[in-house]
Amino acid sequence: MFQANLTSVTIFLFLGFSHYPKVDVTVFVLCLLMYLTTLLGNMILISITILDSRLHTPMYFFLSNLSFLDIWYTSSALAPMLANFVSGKNTISFSGCAAQMYFSLAMGSSECVLLSMMAYDRYVAICNPLRYPIIMNKRVCAQIAAVSWVTGCLTAFVETVSVLQLPLCGNSIIDHFACEILAVLKLACVDTSKVKLIMLVITILLLPMPMLLICISYALILSNILRISSADGQSKAFSTCAAHLTVVVLFYGMALCVYLKPSGVDSKEIDKFMTLVYAGLTPMLNPIIYSLRNKDVKAAVKKLLIRNPFGTALISVLK
Repeated sequence: MFQANLTSVTIFLFLGFSHYPKVDVTVFVLCLLMYLTTLLGNMILISITILDSRLHTPMYFFLSNLSFLDIWYTSSALAPMLANFVSGKNTISFSGCAAQMYFSLAMGSSECVLLSMMAYDRYVAICNPLRYPIIMNKRVCAQIAAVSWVTGCLTAFVETVSVLQLPLCGNSIIDHFACEILAVLKLACVDTSKVKLIMLVITILLLPMPMLLICISYALILSNILRISSADGQSKAFSTCAAHLTVVVLFYGMALCVYLKPSGVDSKEIDKFMTLVYAGLTPMLNPIIYSLRNKDVKAAVKKLLIRNPFGTALISVLK
């Protein structure tokens, strides 16, 4: 499948942030902190969701899937960059680039679909609470998760194959810190209009459409919240919705700016920082915004710590 490229390009060189050598260390430290925080937060969420039976609900089932996606998504995008910085070798093999591109696209695309399904889940829970257990039963939840994963994996496969089968003519310098599909596409020395059309169709299906569904879901949720007589209840509900929408706007907004900007606009350095936002910052914020502020999750974490001798000591110290 990639035979034509294997004979011309076997190693890619990342330029990363070499145009700004003074910020290299700063970017590395920030990315390392984001990556470690993402791993810790999402692993905690997955663990307590599995161990605490009270969290065996549709919402936390989807959050566990989101956490798993975020771990893989951030690992595929940031971990190689961090390893390259430490080793001093900003290179990657052709097969490694193909794998990184595929997994980043697959996890990111799956998350686009899953986030919209999670918004629908919250709409049903708040606006149709009596029918919620019937509508969002275990079978439906499993099907929604499966659709999200399959959609992401299939679209990523189509995009990765479409780009990497193009002849790269020996040009192996990627002006990015990862094998980002648009950066690799610029290395092709043939007409890429068909590939760009495929990517445009997939991008529209995975970015504006899910974001529209999320906006509609939250608009209906907010209209339902306005009927709540309690001012305190309205304030908490608005706070939660605002936090969710902030993460959604960051994730979808940055991705839209990168993938749907006019072809004549050349913003390589801005694209790199935008990629850091939706590949590093939002996966770090997701467990904090969606769950770790929740009372049920806090109680589950405390319960898990109490069972552990080290956790008991930690709680006593914090008190």
